Amino acid sequence: MHRGSCLCGTVRYEIDAPIESANHCHCSQCRKGHGAAFATYANVRREHFRFTQGEQSVAVFQASPGVSRTFCQHCGSNLQWFDQQARPNWLSVTLGTLDTPVSDFTQTHIYVRSKADWYCLNDGLPVDDRD
Repeated sequence: MHRGSCLCGTVRYEIDAPIESANHCHCSQCRKGHGAAFATYANVRREHFRFTQGEQSVAVFQASPGVSRTFCQHCGSNLQWFDQQARPNWLSVTLGTLDTPVSDFTQTHIYVRSKADWYCLNDGLPVDDRD
């Protein structure tokens, strides 16, 4: 069981399955949305995720057709990314909002063609250079 929360603690959630993979997304939307070189998301099936507190404080931003990003409307913490059309049974949870440790999972850098020119990839993780 994994637990997570936003910065102010208004929104809390649980994931009742192991986290098996995460992506470090370097696309321009993730960089701008997180104000960082990339955003890191754990991929989980929707059936394993649930809000335990503050769901009414979760706002949704339609980033592009079919793609949504959620955040706490009080503190602005990014919470999720999901594509209702391409992956309706999955969502991606921002790994930085987890309150419980996670280990032994696959990590991949994605959309590296869009990465910030000031960031150097040298951690040895797999790279998916899709557009």
